[in-house]
Amino acid sequence: MSYKVVRKNEAYEYQAAGHFKVLTTRLHDPEDVNDGRITMGLSHFLPGGGTEFGSNALESIYYIVSGEMTLTTEDGETVLHAGDSFHCGPHTKKSVRNTGAESCQMLVCLVKPEA
Repeated sequence: MSYKVVRKNEAYEYQAAGHFKVLTTRLHDPEDVNDGRITMGLSHFLPGGGTEFGSNALESIYYIVSGEMTLTTEDGETVLHAGDSFHCGPHTKKSVRNTGAESCQMLVCLVKPEA
C-alpha cells in the first residue's frame, strides 16, 4: 500500500523500553507503507515521567505538542516547550524528562537506517 490513514481512535498503546510514567501510543509503523522506514507515535508523559539516558540505532525527531520536557544530551540540558523540536542522528545519547507541572504530549518520529 502506498498510504495509510490512521484515525485518533486507531492509535494503539505499546511498552517502550527505558520509559517511565508515560503512555506511549503508536500511530504509524514502517510496514504501513510499501517499504517504509518511519515509525510515528504520540507519547503522554506525566510530571516526572521520562526516559533513561541512552541511545538507539534510529534517526529521531521529537516535537513537543503540549507541556515541556527537559532534554539531556552529552552537551547538557535544554528545556523544550510546546512547538519546539529536537532532531538527532542514530546512536545519539539522550534522555527526556517532564519537569513541568502538567502532562506533556510529545510526537515522536523514528527513521530506520537504509538497508
